[in-house]
Amino acid sequence: MMAHPRIGSQLPRISRVPDSVTNAAAADVIEMAALAGVDLDPWQRWVLNNALGEREDGKWSAFEAVLVVPRQCGKSALLEALMMAALFVWSEKTVIYSAHRFDTAQETFMRLRNLIEQSEFADEVAKIYTANGKEAIVLKSGCRVKFMARSRGTGRGFSGDRIILDEAYDLAPASLGAMVPTMSARSMLSGSNPQIWYASSAAHSSSLVLHSLRRRALAETDPGRFFYAEWSAEDGADPDDRDNWYQANPALGVRISEEFVSDEQRALAHSPQEFQRERLGIPDPLPEDSSHAAKLPAEEWAATVRKDAAKPVTGQCTLAYDVSRDGEWASIVLAWGSQSSPLIQVIDHRRDVGWLPEAFRRLVDKWKPLAIGCNGAGPAGAQVGPVTLALAEAGIKLPLTQLNTVAYKQACGAFYTDVVEGRLVRPPVAQGPLDNAAAEASERRLGDAWAWDIRNATVPIAPLVAATVARALLPTRPPRRPSRPAEIFSF
Repeated sequence: MMAHPRIGSQLPRISRVPDSVTNAAAADVIEMAALAGVDLDPWQRWVLNNALGEREDGKWSAFEAVLVVPRQCGKSALLEALMMAALFVWSEKTVIYSAHRFDTAQETFMRLRNLIEQSEFADEVAKIYTANGKEAIVLKSGCRVKFMARSRGTGRGFSGDRIILDEAYDLAPASLGAMVPTMSARSMLSGSNPQIWYASSAAHSSSLVLHSLRRRALAETDPGRFFYAEWSAEDGADPDDRDNWYQANPALGVRISEEFVSDEQRALAHSPQEFQRERLGIPDPLPEDSSHAAKLPAEEWAATVRKDAAKPVTGQCTLAYDVSRDGEWASIVLAWGSQSSPLIQVIDHRRDVGWLPEAFRRLVDKWKPLAIGCNGAGPAGAQVGPVTLALAEAGIKLPLTQLNTVAYKQACGAFYTDVVEGRLVRPPVAQGPLDNAAAEASERRLGDAWAWDIRNATVPIAPLVAATVARALLPTRPPRRPSRPAEIFSF
């Protein structure tokens, strides 16, 4: 009996899969690939089945889908089939594909064009734009896919249903910041179902966004609407051990031979880290002197959690809210104690902002805070009107304090000092969104002072900004007569 040839692992070494009720959409992509003459491998089908799960309301269970796999394993074929399904089956109005290099974007455009022109869907095409930098395929239905090489402003002004960020190892925070908000214009439309894909080989030392996504996947918290799949060998794995080759490369033995990998290793003998990153999928570490290094030291931040933290007291606390730059997330934070001994906790953190005014009103009514506020100079300022109206309609006369730029810079400095000097305290409850923000947030210099850098943030830092404001609103000294402690809840 002939032995079956060995093939690479068809399951990722690292994965995070959100809950879903159906994965029927994956069959659409698999069928589109078959019509184009491509029989997707089991690993590609696994990715589609888990990244394209749907919730009961019909929305994708994953708003973000991350695929990290070594080169030449079949990532491009998967993305091309995904774009065909988006256009011809799901009728998504605008799909934006971007790559770091112009030639990659152009090559993907040419491959997809050829696949469509050779398929039964060719008659549905209205026009194909081939001008350099403006490549696009437009259907008679009005659906279109645009191809772009990334820059700081790439995608700004376009309202997209799906964004595919190829070569995500070279995805700059500024580029991501330009493209992701394009989805916000469609997020409230009936039938709209936006999704963003990151596709890449392993992270370089400069891959700030990809490293951040990987940390989120490794964190022991609820993934939320986040899918992650990584084919890789373990850090420190023996590059000569062929078992590691098969673990990291699902296409090994299918479209990549052992002999090629062996030749590749010898060719890269002068720079073994290249082989480890590109073939074993082991990411390069971030440089310790990165200009975007997190401002808050991890050890001191972890030490702010204390089992003996005092409980908040009704009538002796403050509330603040913040909104992420793209309006994708909003957070509400409760602070109690005083500026000399502050305690904080995120008590609500959700996607979008429509829920914010009423939720903030309810919390003000519950906690009877001494003060409420936001960073009026930031994205939260856009919600001052709706929040103030909700409070007024409920008969709540407590004014909403808007920190100006000077006050906010002072608040950021005071928050940082409280952390590093051990004064800030958090109760021992789950605070994933705040921990993620604290682990990522860097500083942005503003004259002689600084503030949290929302422009280059790779995760929502609204919880950290709201916490900074809530702490600044506390009285300088603790209240003299304590009221009855109230039970706090965790979102």
